[in-house]
Amino acid sequence: MSKKKTYVLVGSGGRAQFFYSAIATDFKETSELLAFCDVNQTRMDYANKQLVEKHDYHAVRTYKSEEFERMIEVEKPDTVIVTSVDRTHHKYIIRAMELGCDVITEKPMTVDEVKCQEILDAVERTGRNVRVTFNYRYAPHHTKARELIEDGVIGKVNSVHFEWLLNTRHGADYFRRWHRDKRNSGGLLVHKSTHHFDLVNFWINSQPESVFAYGDLMFYGRENAEARGETKFYERATGNPNAKDDPFALHMDENENLKGMYLDAEHEDGYLRDQSVFGDGINIEDTMGVMVKYKNNAILTYSLNAYLPWEGYRIAFNGTKGRLEMSIVEQSYVNSGGDKALEGALKGKSIIVYPMFGAPYQVEVEEGKGGHGGGDPVLLNDLFGTPVEDRFKRAANHVDGARSILTGIAANRSIQTGQAVKVDDLVDFR
Repeated sequence: MSKKKTYVLVGSGGRAQFFYSAIATDFKETSELLAFCDVNQTRMDYANKQLVEKHDYHAVRTYKSEEFERMIEVEKPDTVIVTSVDRTHHKYIIRAMELGCDVITEKPMTVDEVKCQEILDAVERTGRNVRVTFNYRYAPHHTKARELIEDGVIGKVNSVHFEWLLNTRHGADYFRRWHRDKRNSGGLLVHKSTHHFDLVNFWINSQPESVFAYGDLMFYGRENAEARGETKFYERATGNPNAKDDPFALHMDENENLKGMYLDAEHEDGYLRDQSVFGDGINIEDTMGVMVKYKNNAILTYSLNAYLPWEGYRIAFNGTKGRLEMSIVEQSYVNSGGDKALEGALKGKSIIVYPMFGAPYQVEVEEGKGGHGGGDPVLLNDLFGTPVEDRFKRAANHVDGARSILTGIAANRSIQTGQAVKVDDLVDFR
């Protein structure tokens, strides 16, 4: 039997559960978790409780964030998994590589072009590997779109129209958490849209050249609520009578996982997971429109709205031999608030090909099970199990991670300046 690969995990919050639960259950024969690292001891203790009581695994050693280097020295892991706050990803990615480890990082790889360049330089300097966990690539319907385009079913793709909808459950959740501060997340055009921009890069096999965007905070935030006539406000929902009848409120004392992971841990670092989405201090956009020109001359028109009645997307690819349309409805969710397998799970789909001189037809795809349209289990096997030969090369590296966020980073700069931004001016891929 081959030696197990060993891992340590930095950032033991909601997204970390996705990785440590997989190692502790489905992949315990090939993988071993050695330690957690976090700013918050209570949160690490709760993660260990989950390992022992829910997954029948052993508790692992814990290290505070300032002990990261000591953890690497003591544990000597093969790979560091990074699921911390987005703005800190680069710090752990770079230092892990410098200390001789490979890295698996949650998306987005980082939040701005300066940190992105530092990661690219560190990969070049150390020769280590960085994997970015784009689970959406692995969803069967997303892979089918890549296959249809690659096989020339609609010819050369000249334009893409892409509309993503976040609803008042999932979309609102970004405005309760640390994501509401753009310094932490890069805004939704980086934190969330990195998925979508990566999919376009993946689907049309190209990379962004120039970007123009508009965006604003038009629904969430106190000013917008006041303009609609709201009069009852609060800082955080749990225990506040003003939040009792607010459909946007998150009551953490009513959810065991949220209570153990965040409410019981906030005395250590002051992090409030249940802030009002109509409070002050929100500086990310909730309404965004982006236009992208790609190096293969394709044009993308993209919109993202975070307060809509349903969750999912519609996309159309216009090619020289026809048109491909996809409509996807997903399960809405609150991060860490329920079963991980339901996060972004597929509720409905339609894939239609319109040949230029033929009758349109439905494309059938066998649905995958699990979160993010069935992509999560396939990604996890690719990371921790026995990867299979993949015609579509869905495993994403640091270059893929950079190209996806650079569209959003360029869009953020365009919103600020009112000018189109050339992506190659942001970083040097050498």
